[in-house]
Amino acid sequence: MPNPRLAGRYAKSLIDLSIEKNQLEAVYADMKYLQELCKQSREFVNLMRSPVIKNDQKNTILTAITHGKISELTAAFNNLLVKKGREADLPEIATAFVEQYNSLKGIHVVKLTAATELSAELKASIESKLTAAQGFPTIELESKTDASLIGGFVLEFNNNLVDASILHDLKIVKQQFLQNHFVEKI
Repeated sequence: MPNPRLAGRYAKSLIDLSIEKNQLEAVYADMKYLQELCKQSREFVNLMRSPVIKNDQKNTILTAITHGKISELTAAFNNLLVKKGREADLPEIATAFVEQYNSLKGIHVVKLTAATELSAELKASIESKLTAAQGFPTIELESKTDASLIGGFVLEFNNNLVDASILHDLKIVKQQFLQNHFVEKI
């Protein structure tokens, strides 16, 4: 069961420790790696959450997977998580760390979904317009394609949604036809 408060506290502790040890950037890269590992491998997450597998086995597996790919500080943190029985929360902790790092550095994550792959110039144009309109100092643009949009794009940032897709427009037109304001009701 995901526990966002617990994940936030562990992430905050790791950020504070990494700042104290002047390893914030290295630990950030490690957390991005662990976050991606958890996204890519459902088996890894299931292994970490399994109550059947003992903690020493989980620690051995986690160490084998991450050996040479993460810093000593992150490896020690992972070891602590396993000792405390919190290894199941590793995906949430990694995500919370990245979110807190972005907040600390003033980085705004913007999700861009388009019907087709966008060119680098168009992405740069969208970034510059968002920077000017919203006053974001730094933007991290995550783009993906979704052919069901038919055309246009959808932007998500700071709990805002800008839907400029053809699919959205067609849904609005369909709703207007269903309401049928132009025919008198009998």
